[in-house]
Amino acid sequence: MKRWPFFALLFVFSCVAGWLVSRSRDPVGGETAKRQFVSMGTAPVGGAFPVVGGAICDVLNQHKSAIDWKLSPKGTKGSQENIRRLQKGELELGMSNAAISYFAARGEGGWTEEYDVRAIATLAPNVALFVARADSGIQSVADLKGKRVITGPAGAGFQMFIEPILKEHNVAWDEITSLNATQSGSVDQLADGSADAAFLGGAVPTGSITQAASTFEVQYVPFDDDARARLVEKYAFFHPATIPSGTYQGLQDDFQGLNVGSMHLITSASQDTELIYQITKTLWENRTEVAEQHPAGKALNPKNIARDTGIEYHPGAVQFYQEVGVWPEVTDAAESAESSAEETPSSEPTESESENESESESGDDDATAESDSVTAEPASSDN
Repeated sequence: MKRWPFFALLFVFSCVAGWLVSRSRDPVGGETAKRQFVSMGTAPVGGAFPVVGGAICDVLNQHKSAIDWKLSPKGTKGSQENIRRLQKGELELGMSNAAISYFAARGEGGWTEEYDVRAIATLAPNVALFVARADSGIQSVADLKGKRVITGPAGAGFQMFIEPILKEHNVAWDEITSLNATQSGSVDQLADGSADAAFLGGAVPTGSITQAASTFEVQYVPFDDDARARLVEKYAFFHPATIPSGTYQGLQDDFQGLNVGSMHLITSASQDTELIYQITKTLWENRTEVAEQHPAGKALNPKNIARDTGIEYHPGAVQFYQEVGVWPEVTDAAESAESSAEETPSSEPTESESENESESESGDDDATAESDSVTAEPASSDN
Protein backbone atom coordinates (compact mmCIF):
# COMPACT_ATOMS: atom_id res chain seq x y z
CA MET A 1 0.00 0.00 0.00
CA LYS A 2 2.89 2.32 0.67
CA ARG A 3 4.03 1.94 -2.96
CA TRP A 4 0.66 3.02 -4.42
CA PRO A 5 1.26 6.82 -4.29
CA PHE A 6 4.57 6.37 -6.15
CA PHE A 7 3.06 4.28 -8.96
CA ALA A 8 0.06 6.59 -9.14
CA LEU A 9 2.30 9.59 -9.59
CA LEU A 10 4.36 7.71 -12.18
CA PHE A 11 1.19 6.85 -14.11
CA VAL A 12 -0.01 10.46 -14.08
CA PHE A 13 3.41 11.73 -15.17
CA SER A 14 3.49 9.26 -18.08
CA CYS A 15 0.05 10.37 -19.26
CA VAL A 16 0.97 14.05 -19.12
CA ALA A 17 4.26 13.43 -20.90
CA GLY A 18 2.50 11.50 -23.64
CA TRP A 19 -0.02 14.31 -24.08
CA LEU A 20 2.74 16.91 -24.36
CA VAL A 21 4.54 14.83 -26.99
CA SER A 22 1.36 14.47 -29.00
CA ARG A 23 0.77 18.22 -28.78
CA SER A 24 4.27 18.88 -30.14
CA ARG A 25 3.67 16.90 -33.32
CA ASP A 26 3.09 18.70 -36.57
CA PRO A 27 -0.59 18.12 -37.44
CA VAL A 28 0.36 17.74 -41.12
CA GLY A 29 3.53 15.72 -41.22
CA GLY A 30 3.32 13.99 -37.85
CA GLU A 31 6.91 14.92 -36.99
CA THR A 32 7.79 16.12 -33.53
CA ALA A 33 8.21 19.90 -33.62
CA LYS A 34 10.17 21.88 -31.06
CA ARG A 35 9.10 25.37 -30.12
CA GLN A 36 11.52 27.69 -31.90
CA PHE A 37 11.99 31.24 -30.65
CA VAL A 38 12.82 33.75 -33.38
CA SER A 39 13.90 37.31 -32.61
CA MET A 40 13.56 40.12 -35.15
CA GLY A 41 15.58 43.31 -34.73
CA THR A 42 13.60 46.44 -35.62
CA ALA A 43 14.44 49.99 -34.42
CA PRO A 44 13.39 52.52 -31.76
CA VAL A 45 9.73 53.47 -31.53
CA GLY A 46 8.72 56.29 -33.87
CA GLY A 47 9.35 55.01 -37.36
CA ALA A 48 8.05 52.24 -39.57
CA PHE A 49 10.50 49.47 -38.66
CA PRO A 50 8.97 48.60 -35.26
CA VAL A 51 5.44 48.72 -36.68
CA VAL A 52 6.22 46.69 -39.80
CA GLY A 53 8.35 44.22 -37.87
CA GLY A 54 5.61 43.84 -35.29
CA ALA A 55 3.02 43.25 -38.00
CA ILE A 56 5.14 40.57 -39.65
CA CYS A 57 5.75 38.81 -36.33
CA ASP A 58 2.08 38.99 -35.41
CA VAL A 59 0.93 37.51 -38.72
CA LEU A 60 3.54 34.74 -38.67
CA ASN A 61 2.61 33.82 -35.10
CA GLN A 62 -1.02 33.50 -36.17
CA HIS A 63 -0.13 31.20 -39.06
CA LYS A 64 2.39 28.64 -37.87
CA SER A 65 3.44 26.14 -40.50
CA ALA A 66 5.62 23.07 -40.07
CA ILE A 67 7.59 24.85 -37.33
CA ASP A 68 6.13 25.69 -33.94
CA TRP A 69 7.70 29.13 -33.80
CA LYS A 70 7.32 32.18 -31.63
CA LEU A 71 8.49 35.38 -33.29
CA SER A 72 9.28 38.43 -31.17
CA PRO A 73 10.17 41.92 -32.45
CA LYS A 74 13.07 43.46 -30.56
CA GLY A 75 13.66 47.20 -30.32
CA THR A 76 17.18 48.11 -31.44
CA LYS A 77 18.98 51.17 -32.78
CA GLY A 78 18.12 50.06 -36.31
CA SER A 79 19.85 48.76 -39.42
CA GLN A 80 23.47 48.81 -38.31
CA GLU A 81 22.84 47.19 -34.93
CA ASN A 82 20.58 44.58 -36.50
CA ILE A 83 23.29 43.61 -38.99
CA ARG A 84 25.93 43.32 -36.27
CA ARG A 85 23.66 41.23 -34.03
CA LEU A 86 22.69 38.93 -36.90
CA GLN A 87 26.39 38.29 -37.47
CA LYS A 88 26.84 37.43 -33.77
CA GLY A 89 23.85 35.11 -33.74
CA GLU A 90 21.93 37.33 -31.30
CA LEU A 91 19.06 37.78 -33.76
CA GLU A 92 17.49 35.46 -36.31
CA LEU A 93 15.86 38.21 -38.42
CA GLY A 94 16.29 41.96 -38.84
CA MET A 95 14.88 45.01 -40.59
CA SER A 96 17.33 47.13 -42.55
CA ASN A 97 17.81 49.79 -45.18
CA ALA A 98 19.00 48.14 -48.39
CA ALA A 99 21.82 50.65 -48.86
CA ILE A 100 23.24 49.91 -45.42
CA SER A 101 22.96 46.16 -46.01
CA TYR A 102 24.66 46.59 -49.40
CA PHE A 103 27.78 48.17 -47.92
CA ALA A 104 27.81 45.89 -44.87
CA ALA A 105 27.92 42.82 -47.13
CA ARG A 106 30.96 44.29 -48.88
CA GLY A 107 32.77 45.72 -45.86
CA GLU A 108 32.60 49.19 -47.42
CA GLY A 109 31.07 52.57 -46.65
CA GLY A 110 32.36 52.68 -43.08
CA TRP A 111 32.04 48.96 -42.32
CA THR A 112 35.35 47.42 -41.21
CA GLU A 113 34.48 43.83 -42.16
CA GLU A 114 32.19 41.96 -44.51
CA TYR A 115 28.91 40.85 -42.93
CA ASP A 116 27.24 37.66 -44.12
CA VAL A 117 23.71 39.04 -44.37
CA ARG A 118 21.07 37.71 -46.75
CA ALA A 119 17.78 39.15 -47.96
CA ILE A 120 14.40 37.53 -47.34
CA ALA A 121 11.92 40.10 -48.67
CA THR A 122 12.06 43.62 -50.13
CA LEU A 123 9.54 46.07 -48.71
CA ALA A 124 8.73 49.78 -49.05
CA PRO A 125 10.90 52.30 -50.93
CA ASN A 126 12.67 55.22 -49.26
CA VAL A 127 12.29 58.16 -51.66
CA ALA A 128 14.53 61.08 -50.69
CA LEU A 129 15.89 64.34 -52.08
CA PHE A 130 17.71 67.51 -51.13
CA VAL A 131 15.43 70.33 -50.02
CA ALA A 132 16.46 73.97 -49.63
CA ARG A 133 14.84 77.35 -49.19
CA ALA A 134 13.92 78.99 -52.48
CA ASP A 135 15.98 82.05 -51.51
CA SER A 136 19.11 79.96 -50.78
CA GLY A 137 20.46 80.18 -54.31
CA ILE A 138 20.78 76.39 -54.44
CA GLN A 139 19.50 75.25 -57.83
CA SER A 140 21.37 71.96 -58.22
CA VAL A 141 23.18 69.33 -56.19
CA ALA A 142 26.46 70.83 -57.42
CA ASP A 143 25.47 74.08 -55.68
CA LEU A 144 25.74 72.29 -52.30
CA LYS A 145 29.52 72.82 -52.32
CA GLY A 146 30.47 74.95 -49.34
CA LYS A 147 26.94 74.76 -47.90
CA ARG A 148 25.62 73.55 -44.53
CA VAL A 149 23.72 70.37 -45.38
CA ILE A 150 21.76 68.24 -42.92
CA THR A 151 22.57 64.60 -43.63
CA GLY A 152 20.37 62.81 -41.10
CA PRO A 153 20.59 62.02 -37.39
CA ALA A 154 24.01 61.39 -35.85
CA GLY A 155 25.06 57.78 -36.36
CA ALA A 156 22.20 57.04 -38.74
CA GLY A 157 24.41 55.83 -41.57
CA PHE A 158 22.83 58.16 -44.14
CA GLN A 159 26.30 58.99 -45.42
CA MET A 160 26.33 55.55 -47.05
CA PHE A 161 23.83 56.66 -49.67
CA ILE A 162 24.27 60.45 -49.59
CA GLU A 163 28.02 60.41 -50.30
CA PRO A 164 27.65 58.46 -53.59
CA ILE A 165 24.93 60.92 -54.67
CA LEU A 166 27.20 63.87 -54.01
CA LYS A 167 30.15 62.18 -55.71
CA GLU A 168 28.21 61.61 -58.94
CA HIS A 169 27.42 65.34 -58.92
CA ASN A 170 31.12 66.19 -58.48
CA VAL A 171 30.74 67.17 -54.84
CA ALA A 172 33.08 65.56 -52.30
CA TRP A 173 31.80 64.80 -48.81
CA ASP A 174 34.33 67.18 -47.26
CA GLU A 175 33.17 69.97 -49.58
CA ILE A 176 29.95 70.31 -47.59
CA THR A 177 29.49 71.05 -43.92
CA SER A 178 27.57 68.01 -42.75
CA LEU A 179 25.07 68.73 -39.99
CA ASN A 180 23.07 66.18 -38.01
CA ALA A 181 19.39 66.54 -37.19
CA THR A 182 16.12 64.66 -37.30
CA GLN A 183 13.77 65.40 -40.18
CA SER A 184 11.53 67.65 -38.12
CA GLY A 185 14.63 69.30 -36.68
CA SER A 186 15.89 69.79 -40.22
CA VAL A 187 12.80 71.79 -41.11
CA ASP A 188 13.35 74.03 -38.09
CA GLN A 189 16.97 74.64 -39.03
CA LEU A 190 16.06 75.44 -42.62
CA ALA A 191 13.39 77.81 -41.40
CA ASP A 192 15.69 79.78 -39.08
CA GLY A 193 18.65 79.76 -41.46
CA SER A 194 20.84 77.42 -39.40
CA ALA A 195 21.17 75.13 -42.42
CA ASP A 196 21.19 75.70 -46.16
CA ALA A 197 19.78 72.35 -47.30
CA ALA A 198 18.63 69.01 -45.93
CA PHE A 199 18.32 65.48 -47.27
CA LEU A 200 14.74 64.45 -46.49
CA GLY A 201 12.61 61.51 -47.46
CA GLY A 202 10.85 58.26 -46.73
CA ALA A 203 7.31 57.42 -47.71
CA VAL A 204 5.62 59.75 -50.17
CA PRO A 205 4.46 62.27 -49.23
CA THR A 206 7.04 62.71 -46.48
CA GLY A 207 5.67 64.69 -43.56
CA SER A 208 8.81 66.76 -43.06
CA ILE A 209 8.80 67.95 -46.68
CA THR A 210 5.11 68.77 -46.44
CA GLN A 211 5.89 70.69 -43.25
CA ALA A 212 8.74 72.57 -44.91
CA ALA A 213 6.60 73.53 -47.91
CA SER A 214 3.95 74.96 -45.61
CA THR A 215 6.54 76.92 -43.60
CA PHE A 216 8.60 78.57 -46.34
CA GLU A 217 8.99 78.52 -50.12
CA VAL A 218 10.89 75.34 -50.96
CA GLN A 219 13.43 74.56 -53.65
CA TYR A 220 13.23 70.87 -54.56
CA VAL A 221 16.83 70.35 -55.64
CA PRO A 222 16.83 68.28 -58.85
CA PHE A 223 19.18 65.40 -59.54
CA ASP A 224 21.23 65.64 -62.71
CA ASP A 225 19.74 63.14 -65.15
CA ASP A 226 23.07 61.61 -66.12
CA ALA A 227 24.26 61.42 -62.51
CA ARG A 228 20.99 59.77 -61.51
CA ALA A 229 21.35 57.18 -64.28
CA ARG A 230 24.94 56.42 -63.21
CA LEU A 231 23.86 55.91 -59.60
CA VAL A 232 21.18 53.42 -60.65
CA GLU A 233 23.68 51.61 -62.84
CA LYS A 234 26.41 51.43 -60.21
CA TYR A 235 24.41 50.61 -57.10
CA ALA A 236 21.66 47.99 -56.97
CA PHE A 237 19.89 49.68 -54.04
CA PHE A 238 19.24 52.89 -56.00
CA HIS A 239 16.08 52.98 -58.12
CA PRO A 240 14.46 55.85 -60.03
CA ALA A 241 11.32 57.12 -58.32
CA THR A 242 9.00 59.75 -59.75
CA ILE A 243 7.20 62.03 -57.29
CA PRO A 244 4.01 63.30 -58.99
CA SER A 245 3.46 67.03 -59.42
CA GLY A 246 1.29 68.49 -56.71
CA THR A 247 2.47 66.02 -54.09
CA TYR A 248 4.06 68.93 -52.26
CA GLN A 249 3.16 72.60 -52.28
CA GLY A 250 5.11 74.33 -55.04
CA LEU A 251 5.99 71.09 -56.85
CA GLN A 252 4.56 72.03 -60.24
CA ASP A 253 6.15 69.23 -62.30
CA ASP A 254 6.87 65.56 -61.71
CA PHE A 255 10.10 65.23 -59.73
CA GLN A 256 12.56 62.65 -60.97
CA GLY A 257 13.79 61.37 -57.64
CA LEU A 258 15.50 58.32 -56.19
CA ASN A 259 14.63 55.42 -53.97
CA VAL A 260 17.81 55.52 -51.88
CA GLY A 261 17.38 52.14 -50.20
CA SER A 262 14.23 50.10 -49.67
CA MET A 263 13.21 48.70 -46.34
CA HIS A 264 13.87 44.97 -46.37
CA LEU A 265 13.83 41.90 -44.14
CA ILE A 266 17.21 40.20 -43.72
CA THR A 267 18.88 37.31 -41.93
CA SER A 268 22.33 35.77 -41.64
CA ALA A 269 23.77 33.47 -44.30
CA SER A 270 24.12 30.70 -41.71
CA GLN A 271 20.46 30.73 -40.69
CA ASP A 272 18.61 27.43 -41.06
CA THR A 273 17.28 26.99 -44.61
CA GLU A 274 14.06 25.29 -43.56
CA LEU A 275 13.26 28.05 -41.07
CA ILE A 276 13.74 30.79 -43.67
CA TYR A 277 11.80 28.79 -46.27
CA GLN A 278 8.83 28.44 -43.91
CA ILE A 279 8.99 32.11 -42.85
CA THR A 280 9.08 33.23 -46.48
CA LYS A 281 6.24 30.88 -47.42
CA THR A 282 4.03 31.92 -44.51
CA LEU A 283 4.75 35.61 -45.07
CA TRP A 284 3.85 35.31 -48.75
CA GLU A 285 0.67 33.34 -48.17
CA ASN A 286 -0.57 35.83 -45.56
CA ARG A 287 0.83 39.05 -47.00
CA THR A 288 -2.58 40.72 -47.20
CA GLU A 289 -2.83 40.54 -43.41
CA VAL A 290 0.52 42.33 -43.08
CA ALA A 291 -0.78 45.06 -45.43
CA GLU A 292 -3.87 45.43 -43.25
CA GLN A 293 -1.63 46.32 -40.32
CA HIS A 294 0.83 48.53 -42.25
CA PRO A 295 0.91 49.76 -45.90
CA ALA A 296 4.48 48.44 -46.29
CA GLY A 297 2.86 45.03 -46.59
CA LYS A 298 1.59 46.05 -50.03
CA ALA A 299 5.17 45.71 -51.27
CA LEU A 300 5.01 41.96 -50.62
CA ASN A 301 3.86 41.48 -54.19
CA PRO A 302 5.20 39.46 -57.14
CA LYS A 303 6.99 42.43 -58.71
CA ASN A 304 8.78 43.64 -55.60
CA ILE A 305 9.27 40.98 -52.92
CA ALA A 306 12.29 39.35 -54.60
CA ARG A 307 13.73 42.55 -56.06
CA ASP A 308 17.51 42.70 -56.20
CA THR A 309 18.88 45.36 -53.85
CA GLY A 310 22.50 44.31 -54.00
CA ILE A 311 22.83 41.46 -51.50
CA GLU A 312 22.18 37.77 -51.99
CA TYR A 313 18.89 36.22 -50.97
CA HIS A 314 18.92 33.42 -48.43
CA PRO A 315 18.63 29.96 -50.07
CA GLY A 316 15.44 29.26 -48.14
CA ALA A 317 13.79 32.36 -49.59
CA VAL A 318 15.09 31.62 -53.10
CA GLN A 319 13.70 28.09 -52.93
CA PHE A 320 10.22 29.33 -52.13
CA TYR A 321 10.24 32.17 -54.67
CA GLN A 322 11.27 29.75 -57.37
CA GLU A 323 8.47 27.39 -56.41
CA VAL A 324 5.80 30.09 -56.73
CA GLY A 325 7.32 31.67 -59.84
CA VAL A 326 8.24 35.12 -58.51
CA TRP A 327 12.00 34.64 -58.60
CA PRO A 328 13.41 36.97 -61.32
CA GLU A 329 15.05 34.10 -63.19
CA VAL A 330 11.69 32.49 -63.91
CA THR A 331 9.63 35.62 -64.54
CA ASP A 332 9.70 38.23 -67.26
CA ALA A 333 12.69 40.49 -66.60
CA ALA A 334 10.86 43.69 -67.43
CA GLU A 335 7.93 42.76 -65.22
CA SER A 336 10.15 41.93 -62.27
CA ALA A 337 11.75 45.36 -62.60
CA GLU A 338 8.46 47.21 -62.29
CA SER A 339 6.54 48.44 -59.28
CA SER A 340 3.19 50.12 -59.83
CA ALA A 341 1.67 52.84 -57.69
CA GLU A 342 -0.86 50.41 -56.21
CA GLU A 343 1.96 48.07 -55.19
CA THR A 344 4.19 50.68 -53.60
CA PRO A 345 3.18 51.56 -50.04
CA SER A 346 3.56 55.22 -49.24
CA SER A 347 1.24 56.22 -46.45
CA GLU A 348 3.50 55.70 -43.45
CA PRO A 349 6.97 56.94 -42.49
CA THR A 350 9.92 54.71 -43.26
CA GLU A 351 12.75 54.32 -40.81
CA SER A 352 14.63 57.32 -42.16
CA GLU A 353 11.70 59.48 -41.08
CA SER A 354 11.91 58.67 -37.39
CA GLU A 355 13.66 61.26 -35.25
CA ASN A 356 14.14 58.71 -32.49
CA GLU A 357 16.14 56.29 -34.59
CA SER A 358 19.88 56.27 -35.03
CA GLU A 359 19.84 54.20 -38.21
CA SER A 360 18.48 54.62 -41.71
CA GLU A 361 15.71 52.50 -43.05
CA SER A 362 13.99 50.40 -45.48
CA GLY A 363 18.82 46.24 -59.00
CA ASP A 364 16.96 45.14 -61.84
CA ASP A 365 17.97 43.59 -65.16
CA ASP A 366 17.33 46.95 -66.77
CA ALA A 367 17.62 49.28 -63.81
CA THR A 368 18.10 52.44 -65.78
CA ALA A 369 14.75 51.98 -67.47
CA GLU A 370 12.84 51.09 -64.29
CA SER A 371 11.05 53.71 -62.28
CA ASP A 372 9.12 53.35 -59.05
CA SER A 373 5.84 55.20 -59.11
CA VAL A 374 4.90 56.68 -55.78
CA THR A 375 1.43 57.79 -54.82
CA ALA A 376 0.43 60.88 -52.92
CA GLU A 377 -1.37 59.39 -49.94
CA PRO A 378 -1.48 61.07 -46.53
CA ALA A 379 1.57 60.42 -44.40
CA SER A 380 2.78 61.42 -41.02
CA SER A 381 6.41 62.01 -40.12
CA ASP A 382 8.16 61.99 -36.82
CA ASN A 383 11.25 63.39 -38.32
